[in-house]
Amino acid sequence: MLKALRGIESWLLGAIMLAMSFAYGINVLVRELLPDFAPQLAWIEETCLFGLVWMVFLGLGLGLEQGRQIAMVSVLTRLGTKLQGATKLAVNFVGAAFSLYLTKIGVDITIFVANSGQMSPTLNVSMSWLYWVMPVGFGLLALRYVLEVVTPADRFAVELNATHHL
Repeated sequence: MLKALRGIESWLLGAIMLAMSFAYGINVLVRELLPDFAPQLAWIEETCLFGLVWMVFLGLGLGLEQGRQIAMVSVLTRLGTKLQGATKLAVNFVGAAFSLYLTKIGVDITIFVANSGQMSPTLNVSMSWLYWVMPVGFGLLALRYVLEVVTPADRFAVELNATHHL
């Protein structure tokens, strides 16, 4: 099930990034080649803003799982084996608790925004669409922290390949 979730997250992140790149490319071309038509595409900028926010929050869980977040590994490796295990457990419990707290705050804020009737200026959709990603992203992050506790997964042991981003 986690493999399917990981696949959905990766697919969504890729699709959002491709859509944003394509939309911005079209927007630039229209502004340069058909400036009179450019105001008709004002919605692209707001759509890309929504997409960027969704990418950031949806990527939280994947980033943690792949060892891409700050981990203080240099400090962790200097601790004894027992202390390393206890420290990892404490980090995962605190991370899960904090992520769940932010998930709850995100739900509260999203419901508040939805009830306020606030609409986006150019897309004319509820601004709650922009806010829903906060509880979703932090919920996925909390899931990854919990999985670190209940499974043999160890993100601290992940070897990062520096050339992966080139």
